[in-house]
Amino acid sequence: MPKLTMVQALNMALKQEMEKDDAVIVLGEDVGLDGGVFRVTDQLYQQFGENRVVDTPLAETAIVGMSIGMAIYGLKPVCEIQFSGFSYQNFHQIENHASRMRWRSQGRFGVPMVLRTPYGGGVRALEHHSESREAFWSHMPGLKMVIPSGPRNARALLVSAIRDPDPVIFYEAKALYRAFREEVPEEEETMPIGKSQIAREGNDLTMISYGAMTRPTMEAASELAEKDGVEAEVVDLLTLSPLDDDLFTESVKKTGKAMIIHEAPMSYGPGAEILARLVEKSFYYLEVPVERVTGFDIIIPLFNRENHYIPSVKRILRTARKMMDGMK
Repeated sequence: MPKLTMVQALNMALKQEMEKDDAVIVLGEDVGLDGGVFRVTDQLYQQFGENRVVDTPLAETAIVGMSIGMAIYGLKPVCEIQFSGFSYQNFHQIENHASRMRWRSQGRFGVPMVLRTPYGGGVRALEHHSESREAFWSHMPGLKMVIPSGPRNARALLVSAIRDPDPVIFYEAKALYRAFREEVPEEEETMPIGKSQIAREGNDLTMISYGAMTRPTMEAASELAEKDGVEAEVVDLLTLSPLDDDLFTESVKKTGKAMIIHEAPMSYGPGAEILARLVEKSFYYLEVPVERVTGFDIIIPLFNRENHYIPSVKRILRTARKMMDGMK
């Protein structure tokens, strides 16, 4: 079983789905000859040609608009927006058309498209290149919102997203693209959209995260076990919409304590919805208040300050220990 980076795993998913189904089309800025700004689409143009790997103008609204039209007429477009901060121009197309088409047509038409885009900080990028605005899309009825946390689940979830009959927003953490390798099977593998996973089992504390923040959360959980004797259970959400609340609410019924870690700003972020569902389903099991470790309610800073913005292992540990001390 080969060990792949997330970039390589995503490339494998695209290649295998394009080989399997001629309806799968890749389009976006520099996705063809250049292989994408992060090389996720590397060599696809050479294998499948210009009719299936389409270099588009620098026009995000046109990229998404064309994808919607292609999807309605029977293709399965996978469009790339180079950075998530460039996707705001697409709101009209996504909200007014992609997310509503099945409802508007009373089920006659679906929009089986995937919008792939890198998100998040940690790579010293410029303005509009480091946002974590997944709450925008998660709030929009008619969309699915997927955020993988590693190479293997990224490959499996992208395959599922391409095969989904409805539009999927697929966020890829830039900080994870080449951060580590995982074994990824060469044979076909999928994962259900809308299901989370237990990334680490424990009985003392539930830590809920997703995407790039799953790694520091796992590191913090390991340190808690080693230095504090606290066994934390880590829930990797993988999908924000639909949100699998059964797994994390049941985990909290077992541990009695919950903390939520995400890179997005705190106010109105995904953590607020997760916290609300914990109150609805697990309130009487909570032994201490739920805590959130998140980005701050500011534009993510540039360069030497962005690492103070992004939740770190140190910040996660400080909050976890405060919660555990509150039980003494």
